Amino acid sequence: MSQSKSSAQKQLIPDDDTGPSGIVKLSDFEAGQTGDCFALLTEKNQSKTRDGKPYYRVSFRDAARTATAMVWSDSAWFADCDERWPVGGFYKLRCKYSETQYGPQVDIDRIREVQDSDAEDGFDPAGFYRSTRFDIEAMFAELRETAEEQISDLPLRRLVIELLDENRDAVCRIPAASRFHHAFIGGFLEHVLSVTRTVNYLADKYAEYYPRMQPPLSKSVAIAGAILHDIGKLIELDYQPHGSGYTAEGKLIGHILLGRDIVRDKAATIDDMDAEILLRLEHLIVAHQNLPEWGSPVAPHTPEALLVYYADDIDAKFNMMARALMEEPQEDERFTPRDGALRREIFRGLGEQKDK
Repeated sequence: MSQSKSSAQKQLIPDDDTGPSGIVKLSDFEAGQTGDCFALLTEKNQSKTRDGKPYYRVSFRDAARTATAMVWSDSAWFADCDERWPVGGFYKLRCKYSETQYGPQVDIDRIREVQDSDAEDGFDPAGFYRSTRFDIEAMFAELRETAEEQISDLPLRRLVIELLDENRDAVCRIPAASRFHHAFIGGFLEHVLSVTRTVNYLADKYAEYYPRMQPPLSKSVAIAGAILHDIGKLIELDYQPHGSGYTAEGKLIGHILLGRDIVRDKAATIDDMDAEILLRLEHLIVAHQNLPEWGSPVAPHTPEALLVYYADDIDAKFNMMARALMEEPQEDERFTPRDGALRREIFRGLGEQKDK
C-alpha cells in the first residue's frame, strides 16, 4: 500500500460531512448499513495473529449496543489506536455495521475524537453510560429493610446493615461484573436485590416444605448471604463509568476470598457473634459459584448456600439471555447472534417461517 493511499484512508470525518445516512445511533444500525455515529470506546485489547503480527480488538458502544472493531497491523488506524485511542474516549465514526457469529461488528471508514461542536448534532456523553433502569435509592432502601425484617439473629443483622451503610456509595454505584451481567452503573445493587428477593421466597418455601430438617433452614443466614455474597466486588472491581476493570486484588485474589475477608473483619468488631453462624455465612460466600473453574474452592454444603448459589446463577444468566433478546432483531431473525458468555444463540421464534 502506498503512503498516499494510506493517508487518504486515514482521512478524518470533516465537520461538514455527516455521511450518507446522517448521524445514526450505533444501536439503530441495521446489518449492512453504513453511516456516522457517536460511540464510546470501552475496550482495547492487543493480541497477535498466527503470523505474529499485532492487532487490536476494540469495543465501541452506545447505551444499548456494543460492537467490535478489528484494527489490523496494516490498517491505517493501527498507529492511532496504539498510541492515541484511550479507553473511555468518545469518537465520531463512519462505519459499516454487520452482525456476525461473534456478535455486532463495525468496519471503520473514518474516525475522529468528538468535538464540542458535536453537541449540535445531538452528542451527549451522559447517554453513553449504562445505568440500571430502577430507582437506586428505592432499591437500597428495600435491601436494607429486608435485612432489618428478615434477619432475626441480632449480631448477624448488625453485621449486614453496618456493611451496607459503610459501603453505601459503592453498593449503589458499581456494576455487578466488568462485562457479562449487570455490567452498568447500579448493576451490583440491582443484582444483589434480585438475588435477595429470590432467596427470601425460596427460604420460606423450603422451610415450609421440610420442617423436620435438623438443623432447620436458617432464613437469617440465607438472607445475609444473599445480600453479602458478592460484597468482595467492592474491592475486586476498579469502577469507571464507561466500564469497570479489575484491581490488583481482584486479579490476584478475587471477590470470593475478598468478600470472606470483609465479613471476617466486620464480625471481629461485633460482640456476641455466633461462631457457627459466621462459619455458615463464610461458607456461603466462598461456595456461591459452586465450581472451582467458576472461582469457588468448595461446592455448597448447606441448604442456605445452595439457595444462594442457584438464585445468583439464574439471575446472572437470565440477565444475559434477556439482554440478548432486548436487542432489536434483524428481519426474519429466528436466533440472536451467538452470546459469548452463554455460548449459544437464543431462539426468538419462527416468525414468517411458520407459514412455510
